[in-house]
Amino acid sequence: MTRNVLQFATLFIVMVIAQAICSKICLFNIAVPVIFIYFIFRLPINIGINWMMTIGFILGLTIDIFNNTQGMNALSCVILATLRRPVFRLYMPREDELSDTIPSIDSLGLGVFFRYMSTLTVIYCTLLFSIQAFSVMNFWLTIQRIVASSILSAILILGFDSLAATHREKRL
Repeated sequence: MTRNVLQFATLFIVMVIAQAICSKICLFNIAVPVIFIYFIFRLPINIGINWMMTIGFILGLTIDIFNNTQGMNALSCVILATLRRPVFRLYMPREDELSDTIPSIDSLGLGVFFRYMSTLTVIYCTLLFSIQAFSVMNFWLTIQRIVASSILSAILILGFDSLAATHREKRL
């Protein structure tokens, strides 16, 4: 238990630092990599909704402090943390094997993890960029930002997950 807490605390710090570096990157003035949400993806499925929302809020608020975004990431992370389990159940309907699952490429396989991760990434980017735009004035620019940032973030998260693989997790 203590080992898992230390691993997730380390992952939290690494993701915040990585996002602080990546938030300075903006490809073609459209795509911004959002990789810190990997921390939410990686938490065990059996965590209660109250803990998930609290962890999501703290993670989003930490990113908001570094990026000066006035709570946009906190709101998006809380909604993402709330939708995480239903999206996981959408792709993994076997309820009996969800007890100790930590979502990753090793535990779920590439196909299931990619669908799970890409769905949540699109949801997060849609929430974040819709809140940032807060109007329909630049509708096509907002759509371009959602699509480009989702693709870039998904590629980076897949790469990070393959680097962080422990090869000790039980595959479903």
